[in-house]
Amino acid sequence: MSDVFSRTRWLIGRTAIGLALCLIVSNGLETPAQADGYPDRAVKIIVPFPAGGTADAVPRLIADWLSRKWGQAVVIENRTGAAGNIGAEQAYRSAPDGYTLLASPPPPLVINQNLYRKLGFNPDKFEPIIVTAQVPNALIVNPDKVKASSLGELVDHLRRNPDQVTAATQGNGTTSHLTSELFQLMAQVKLRHIPYRGSAPALQGLLAGDVDLMFDNLGVSLPLVEAGKLKLLAVASPNRVPALPHVPAIAEMLPGFEAVAWYGVVAPPTTPGDIIDKINADVNEALRQPELQAHLRKLSAEIFGGSVDRTSSYMRDEAARWKAVIKAANIEIQ
Repeated sequence: MSDVFSRTRWLIGRTAIGLALCLIVSNGLETPAQADGYPDRAVKIIVPFPAGGTADAVPRLIADWLSRKWGQAVVIENRTGAAGNIGAEQAYRSAPDGYTLLASPPPPLVINQNLYRKLGFNPDKFEPIIVTAQVPNALIVNPDKVKASSLGELVDHLRRNPDQVTAATQGNGTTSHLTSELFQLMAQVKLRHIPYRGSAPALQGLLAGDVDLMFDNLGVSLPLVEAGKLKLLAVASPNRVPALPHVPAIAEMLPGFEAVAWYGVVAPPTTPGDIIDKINADVNEALRQPELQAHLRKLSAEIFGGSVDRTSSYMRDEAARWKAVIKAANIEIQ
């Protein structure tokens, strides 16, 4: 009787183990199946800055192509405010299922954590997907206010006249502000900072002669340069921009100088890796399309793309770069 009871208990145990293994295997197979079927409904991409600028135009190009490939709507939602923090927090707190993404330039992803004492999200916990494109910042001047015809002439003038030349920025802690601070540190000059509320009013101030110069997104300011209203002295990319071979890079005079606006796509924390990989692959495919490349060139944007690992590494490097500038310049947001 004892032997029968023992064997029955052994058989029950084996059956339970077998059922548990089946559940583990079936659960393990569920995630790829979900990724294979992704997306089966509309995808929302939050852009934490206003419509009309490059930060909005680049993800719209990507979203339009993805909607055609996926056969699902890919909707851009502009959630602005607090230097991108409001939209970033909304994306951060969304379900980690791939149906809400964040497309953003650097501030909420690699800059704001070093400027604001408290954020409602942790940028380091976003799941990086891809950096789609880069647009260099550019040093532009009002030709009636700044007579220098080259970067070298401007630096000489600034060193002889510290704190006399005014620099417009898009606001405290923006990429234009940080680029200006980086320039001052590396060129050993002193500019007088005039913050505006965004790129458009800053450019208006520059055009009106209320300020002397500005570091701005090349895609926004280039049409004004081409119209002869502003003068472009240099670009802040590591090398010259292929479309503007006659315009020097600041790095030619200040080795290592780099300040570009880039447009990354990230997902809420814990979004499954297979969904991240699928989005990465499909966005890379979009970036290979000639029609999309032509649109990006009109924005002075250069394709970045690449793997998730490349994206993660690049964002870490950018966070370290701007943290050092913020610390050295003692920049604080109250």
